[in-house]
Amino acid sequence: MNKQIRNIIYTDAVFLIAFCWFWFSLPRPLFITPTSYVIEASNGELLSASIAKDGQWRFPVADSVPEKFEKCILTFEDKRFYHHLGVDFLALSRAIKDNLQANTVTSGASTLSMQVIRLSRKKKRNVFQKAIEMLLAMRLEIAYSKKEIFGLYAANAPFGSNVVGLAAASWRYYGRPPENLSWGETATLAVLPNSPSLVHPGKNAQRLIIKRNNLLDKLVEANIIDRSTAQLAKAEPIPTSPMALPQHAPHLLNRFKGESKSLQLSSTKITSTIDGHLQKELNGIINQYHQKFAANGINNLAALVLNVKDGSVAAYIGNCYLPQQREMESHVDMINARRSPGSTLKPLLYASMLNDGFILPQTLIADVPTQIGGYTPMNFDLGYDGAIPADRALSRSLNIPAVKMLQQYKYERFYDKLKKFHFSTLTQPADHYGLSLILGGSEVTMWDLCSAYLGMARTLNHYNHYQGKYNVADYTSPYYVKNGQRAEEQIEPTSLVDHGSIWNTFNAMEEVMRPGDEGLWQQFSSSQRIAWKTGTSFGFRDAWSVGLTPNYVVCVWVGNADGEGRPGLTGIEAAAPLMFDIFRLLPNSKWFAMPKSKLKQLMVCKQSGHKASPICDDKVAQWVSPMGEKTPLCPYHKMIHLDATEQYQVSNQCYSVAQMKHKSWFVLPPTMEYYYQTKNASYQLLPPLMPGCDNANAQLMEMIYPKQNAAVYIPLEIDGNRGKVIFNAAHRTRNSTIHWHIDEAYVGTTKGYHQIALSPAPGKHVLTLIDQNGERLVQVFTVLDKEK
Repeated sequence: MNKQIRNIIYTDAVFLIAFCWFWFSLPRPLFITPTSYVIEASNGELLSASIAKDGQWRFPVADSVPEKFEKCILTFEDKRFYHHLGVDFLALSRAIKDNLQANTVTSGASTLSMQVIRLSRKKKRNVFQKAIEMLLAMRLEIAYSKKEIFGLYAANAPFGSNVVGLAAASWRYYGRPPENLSWGETATLAVLPNSPSLVHPGKNAQRLIIKRNNLLDKLVEANIIDRSTAQLAKAEPIPTSPMALPQHAPHLLNRFKGESKSLQLSSTKITSTIDGHLQKELNGIINQYHQKFAANGINNLAALVLNVKDGSVAAYIGNCYLPQQREMESHVDMINARRSPGSTLKPLLYASMLNDGFILPQTLIADVPTQIGGYTPMNFDLGYDGAIPADRALSRSLNIPAVKMLQQYKYERFYDKLKKFHFSTLTQPADHYGLSLILGGSEVTMWDLCSAYLGMARTLNHYNHYQGKYNVADYTSPYYVKNGQRAEEQIEPTSLVDHGSIWNTFNAMEEVMRPGDEGLWQQFSSSQRIAWKTGTSFGFRDAWSVGLTPNYVVCVWVGNADGEGRPGLTGIEAAAPLMFDIFRLLPNSKWFAMPKSKLKQLMVCKQSGHKASPICDDKVAQWVSPMGEKTPLCPYHKMIHLDATEQYQVSNQCYSVAQMKHKSWFVLPPTMEYYYQTKNASYQLLPPLMPGCDNANAQLMEMIYPKQNAAVYIPLEIDGNRGKVIFNAAHRTRNSTIHWHIDEAYVGTTKGYHQIALSPAPGKHVLTLIDQNGERLVQVFTVLDKEK
């Protein structure tokens, strides 16, 4: 009895061990081989793919297998696939009988399930290993559905050379997806896994044709296709050599490779948000512009198109793709590269100052020679307007007004604002950048720049959707993975920039003159309204143009990846034409709706753009952000006292108050006035003082250059002699005379136009100006010593 029990226990133990081996014998995952990174357009069209790490073209398992291939492969390999449990015992008995009769192996009985196991194990085949495959195939049938097993086979079957899987084979041999293959093409691929080393496209062509045709005949016999379809399929040529896969978005593919872990995707294949047709059209335009620019030594271009409606990427051209010309550095993704932004951050400053109540849309900003702690900004045209409305300073991209605005706003505050806009490249403290932050003194990526403008556009678009509130998620980074994770809505009462400030900013950006259009574009109703801004970095190294509508944000960069500057490499000449060509490919849209509840009408001085004071003569109603009420009253309108003829200024010390006429007058400081009157013919200078009258409060003279406590450097001329510096002053009285003194020593006299060339010795000096009436202006400057 004890012996019988022991036998039962031993038998049960063996059975349990065998069952455990059987149950846990199937590895998870079944295939650990690397797969190719693959990007599809939003419609499923292949955009780009890369070879897997092991040198094989192997696409990830597809969601479904085309019906044609399924019918072909089942007819050729496993007719009873849907009726057996991993092992076809009828086929196995037939194969044993045939092989015994022939005294050699003439046929096999491997099912698709067994082949999946064999492909996953990669063991040397013998009778023992085949028995193991049979057991594992039955275990596979328990763990996977028939559809999943067939998908695993289609994705991992060998198709000759380094091509693995149906999808890779279809693209490598026919240049299109397997869904679009004919019966002849599908039959050709169906016979390849049976003997991929022997039957290889381009070799043994006749044997490949015979195998394909035999399969087509079997399909006719099975009533899957008719005879005429088979005859037409037999007439189709077979592939002679592998084809290159599409590379419509190689830089986005590389981005996907680098971000695949952070995206937390289970597959190396994604369906992107890219519009395939637009992507290909942009590639063509980029190549055309590259041929044009290459003659000037400009080798690289990039373009990014974002969909404002949902925040997705519609087109991604990281560079002109020229892998055969390595010197072009076309492999560098310029959308992700750190570059100087030039002037492209100016609209963000303008919007921030409107939002925080520092300026109104048309507040006059000084545009005069400026030196701030040794920093001397210059306008691109090297000219000065004296004073210019803030919106026109933005549309003309003037540098000095931008620096003046940042000086007023404080660069530390603007730095913090850019951080909130998610600019990831501001890795240094604010003091490192200083005022140059607004003129390209930092680095940005095109991705971050577009994200900022996308957030503003989405915020304004959602004005009605969120009943005047703000969704923090509008400023999240764009996404390119279709059906990927999205930021959740987070509704707040305030935002980085309010609706009204964004609306006024976009209106100011719309006024920029388009390249080649000479301002005439506004006359045509078909022209699309676009808010846009260009930028050019120092040394002509980067040309930018960013534009937006309620539907799209488009950004273009032109330059050299290695940072080499080239003449003519400016935003308006190089990048803007390409940007507008891209917008011509996009559908037109209506302009942004006016956010009336986030704007209020304010009476504004027409001449100064400031909030109107009681003595401003010409007032206009202007839609401004609520914080606009915080701005100061117009500082430039002053009440002056004139004689009865209105030809002279007078005071109560020299003229009868009863006979005086009191008049409001628009008066700019002398330096601003000096340049402003040359650009504005309507500007009226103050009448002179009546002889015998004195106005102690009037500022009659002002130094344009150098400013108080300025440091001056005097360079050497070409001949080696010490050069001179042009000293420049402004006097409010026309045709006045100024006598110049340095350290109480007379150095010259000017009349009307007050410029004088001087070469003071190194060191600290006192400059004294005395006009014909004895009025004095005294200030200090320092000449730098070259030796020190």
